[in-house]
Amino acid sequence: MAAIKGTASGLAKRYATALFELASEREALEQVAEDLARVREVLVGSSELQRLIRSPVVRREELQGALLALAERLGVHEIVRNLLGLLAQRRRLFALPHIIASYGEMLAAHRGEVTAEVTAAMPLEDAQIAHLKRALEKQAGRAVKLVARVDPDLIGGLVVRIGSRMIDASLRTKLQQLELSMKGVR
Repeated sequence: MAAIKGTASGLAKRYATALFELASEREALEQVAEDLARVREVLVGSSELQRLIRSPVVRREELQGALLALAERLGVHEIVRNLLGLLAQRRRLFALPHIIASYGEMLAAHRGEVTAEVTAAMPLEDAQIAHLKRALEKQAGRAVKLVARVDPDLIGGLVVRIGSRMIDASLRTKLQQLELSMKGVR
């Protein structure tokens, strides 16, 4: 499994680099990013599409036709449409999520942004997100793109990850630490 992820990751970076350069040449960086986000939403939301992409039984031409029809229906930029067709033709659609993530990282670096992943026990309100974003921008010294996720297992609090730094202020972690310290008392 790790070998597949590593292969997909290296492959994804090459495709994402080519995609980024092509979008940059055509001054379509933002449009391509928006279109890739829509494609990702459709992929995540459709188990049938995920099965189609993974199926070794479906012929390349049929897979390519289905993805080009999807691209047409979504009205994505020609660059994204061509990418989907090429990945289907070469049976490399398994790398698409990695390509989208790599492209997003390249675009953020191009903008001078850093991405912060915030995981909370409950959905954050807009005011909380704005306050957290300002605090993180002040700490990082540059623009921050905030990606918020919800994990009810945290019970309460937040886990913030910026680059390689992680701040875990979740109630779950505090309870685990308390449990460990209580074991030492017995």
